[in-house]
Amino acid sequence: MLERIKGRVDAVVEWTLVLVFTVMTLNVLWQVFTRFVLQSPSSYTEELARYLLVWLGLLGAGYGVGKRLHLAIDLLPMKLKGRPRMMLEVAIQTCIFVFALSVVLVGGANLVGVTLTLQQISAALQIKLGYVYLVLPLSGALMMFYSGLFVYENVAELRRPR
Repeated sequence: MLERIKGRVDAVVEWTLVLVFTVMTLNVLWQVFTRFVLQSPSSYTEELARYLLVWLGLLGAGYGVGKRLHLAIDLLPMKLKGRPRMMLEVAIQTCIFVFALSVVLVGGANLVGVTLTLQQISAALQIKLGYVYLVLPLSGALMMFYSGLFVYENVAELRRPR
């Protein structure tokens, strides 16, 4: 059941990342075309590319946690086997969960709330910056989902009778 949910979340995130990357690529191609071919650069493309890159990076970070591809020093986990390795994995994933909750989710939600309350608008696109920053709590929730799932799986494995 959990594997099916994880698979669906993975698929949604993968397609979202592909869509964001595609839009970002087309946007930059349009920027280059208008600047060098038409000699009249588009006014919004640079800002849109910047915001799409932020979304790509942060959603990609959440996806990386889910695929266990995030940056890690794995010297100790490589040397451990069995129960000690699973216990270390629980500790690592718990740290990731706490960081994602306290910094990315709560901090990101506070940033979104403040920018929406202050009605901050982007210069070229004229959209509320809170919508741009919404990727922070989304990414935090994604990181928490994956790390919570990994903790659950490891704890279940540790509780199995030998």
